Amino acid sequence: MKGLKFDFTNMFFPNIEKGIKQEELIEYEGKIAEIIDEILNEKPGFVKLPQDTKFLDKILDLQDWIQSFESFVVLGIGGSALGNIALQTTLNPLNYNYMKNRKTPKIFIIDNVDPDFVASILDQIDPHTTLFNVISKSGTTAEAMSNYLIARGIIESYGLDPKEHIIFTTDPENGILRKISKEEGIKTLEIPPEVGGRFSVLTPVGLLSALAGGIDIIDLLNGAKSMLDKVINKNLKENPAALNALLHFLYYKKGYNISVMMPYSNKLLLLADWYRQLWAESLGKKYNINGEIVNVGQTPVKALGATDQHSQVQLYNEGPDDKVVTFLKLEKFERDIKIPKVHEEYSALSYLGGKTLSELLNTELFGTEYALTEHGKPNMKVIFPEINSFNVGEFFFLYEFQTAIMAKLLEINAYDQPGVELGKKVTYALMGREGYEEFAKEVNEKVSKKEKFEL
Repeated sequence: MKGLKFDFTNMFFPNIEKGIKQEELIEYEGKIAEIIDEILNEKPGFVKLPQDTKFLDKILDLQDWIQSFESFVVLGIGGSALGNIALQTTLNPLNYNYMKNRKTPKIFIIDNVDPDFVASILDQIDPHTTLFNVISKSGTTAEAMSNYLIARGIIESYGLDPKEHIIFTTDPENGILRKISKEEGIKTLEIPPEVGGRFSVLTPVGLLSALAGGIDIIDLLNGAKSMLDKVINKNLKENPAALNALLHFLYYKKGYNISVMMPYSNKLLLLADWYRQLWAESLGKKYNINGEIVNVGQTPVKALGATDQHSQVQLYNEGPDDKVVTFLKLEKFERDIKIPKVHEEYSALSYLGGKTLSELLNTELFGTEYALTEHGKPNMKVIFPEINSFNVGEFFFLYEFQTAIMAKLLEINAYDQPGVELGKKVTYALMGREGYEEFAKEVNEKVSKKEKFEL
């Protein structure tokens, strides 16, 4: 099976005037080899997933049950949702839920507590034929738990048995969901304790909804396993994760603090959403591993080709030298449309007749790539020969390992997210969670003392 390909041509000098020089890579060859050894010795949870698939049989055993429902609804947020969304939009047709010949459930992912959004999905389902997958390792995530309580209330209002319409994906031993599952006999799948949310797409967190939607999860893991073999290669120029991480690191040191991911495929677009969380939450840190204040992190940005040629590319071409652009290119589209030869008397239109939309889209990619390079802006390509589970599994694991390497280069912890915690605490306090009464007073006092400036 054809795997992902990578083109780093436009990241290097002299193709880019301020590009990376080969001698800069050579300086880091030893460091990269050490980092790969460190990661393999530390064995962060995500690294084990392609080979340690003990959870796979339990998921597959649920296939007939979960695919017997008309609708499958994921209740999660962040790492408990973004991988699910990326899997569904990438590997299923974009109109999947509306297909009349579908043989698997409609898939809905509720990843926010916006009441209009939540209600719009609840309006589309029949509780009698719906399975809710509640995803939270701790069982305390306010957003996922609020939506669980809403779903639970609906199920009970119809007189339905919750254990026939709910499955938890949670910690194997701890947390409120584990407690409820033991008391009520609700089916559960385990989130490996050592795998953080943004690295969990290849665990039951992502695989259950993928299976519900008819996605080949075995091939997904095979792709990840194939990529594992490539990213542990200590030869920098043969290791796409290491080379990509190092190039981004070297550009970051030169002031390129924005990483743009720009798929030229609507089906690949939400892989960029998944990447944004992975890159931002893993690498945006105040402190390094020595406790020193460093305030590092490269800001990830999503764009869509060709749509955003008409909204963002002006900035990318003529704006500041602070962006590295990664194109996601698709060589073979699942479907294609030929442009009719109409209005051949008009030269402004006739050149399009007889061409295909895929040809036009990839030509536009080349045009954007060429323009960025002419303007001296670094850019590269991740090339999908086609969209399939194997290639998507490769992509997920590539960027997870690349993130781990980048964190080592920045000398930070890739696996914590302390900057998220304060906002969570404020929410708990102001929503009245037990144990947060004093903190609620502190927040209210600080806010009341602020000098107001409102319009």
